[in-house]
Amino acid sequence: MSSLLLVGGHLKDIQLFEGGKGYLCDRALLLELDTEHNVSTRILEYVSPAHIYPPDVPEILFRSATVKSGQIYLCTGTEVFCYALSSMELSFYLSLPSFNDLHHIVPTSAGTLLLANTGLDMVMEITPDGTVLREWDVMGGADTWTRFSRDTDYRIVSTKPHRSHPNYVFTIDDDIWVTRFHQRDALCLTRADARIIVDVERPHDGHTYGDWVIFSTVDGHLVIAHKKTLKIEEIIDLAAIDNPAHNLLGWCRGILPVSETHFWVGFTRIRSTKFKEHLLWVRHGFRQVETPTHLALYDISNRRCLQEINLEEYGMGTVFSIHPRPLNNATNNRDNPAVLRASVDVYERTIV
Repeated sequence: MSSLLLVGGHLKDIQLFEGGKGYLCDRALLLELDTEHNVSTRILEYVSPAHIYPPDVPEILFRSATVKSGQIYLCTGTEVFCYALSSMELSFYLSLPSFNDLHHIVPTSAGTLLLANTGLDMVMEITPDGTVLREWDVMGGADTWTRFSRDTDYRIVSTKPHRSHPNYVFTIDDDIWVTRFHQRDALCLTRADARIIVDVERPHDGHTYGDWVIFSTVDGHLVIAHKKTLKIEEIIDLAAIDNPAHNLLGWCRGILPVSETHFWVGFTRIRSTKFKEHLLWVRHGFRQVETPTHLALYDISNRRCLQEINLEEYGMGTVFSIHPRPLNNATNNRDNPAVLRASVDVYERTIV
């Protein structure tokens, strides 16, 4: 597996970022990376229209995506997209007033979409035309709209602090699960009292692979649970692997299992601003070295880091998810500015 699809954001001027004068990313970015030859291609860059994100949160990036059946499903904080990977033609685009800080999009076998609507502490199931089918309050409330108003356009306001901050949606058989950042667990939304506890730190991703669910925690652990028992079987501290100086690896987010023992893992540079004040694990036990946003391949059976790739050299400042590029789905318009510009025009005409 030499070609990967990386989902995240385009790096702004790093000197401005390091000076605490802004956000890390100014454009959403889909990148293809040949990890064998260290060659990258920008497949898609995108800037959201200004009227659908809060003016005080100007960072624009793609959050966790899903690749399925030759299509890639993408989301920004307030929008969802679907592209055919073979041509990068837009299949659908949607932005609803209830979208606030979306973190993950997952298509279902029924043709619907599951969304981690992080800003409203909920998971939504919708159709590609915007019909809302189900909503779950991840804190267990009977009415997901008790705290919020259906009359508010949540795309343009901040709802922080979040009570739960749901990050990542996954399924085990027919059940729907979501990782909950502040509760340090994964919660089943369709089966009462089913829960996987991830105590080591706050989780982000939850990937199913074979008999396992593999979680990332933001401080750089992989936590592996069994699908059937829902019990933690193994915890791997990535910061202890080939890191004798104990440098801070970054905000750990994005996992791609290559096998049961080999994983690509994404790390995003830790912000040097007040964001760091809320991360106790940054202040304890790590050298204060700001490692660039990067990708690393780990062999967890032998506790080795096999490869590291600095993504900032390819213009990526934040990485959210990592995907294999499907065979026979090479894009044929990768560096065509006219195609990218046309796509942006389409978005602006179809906002709900």
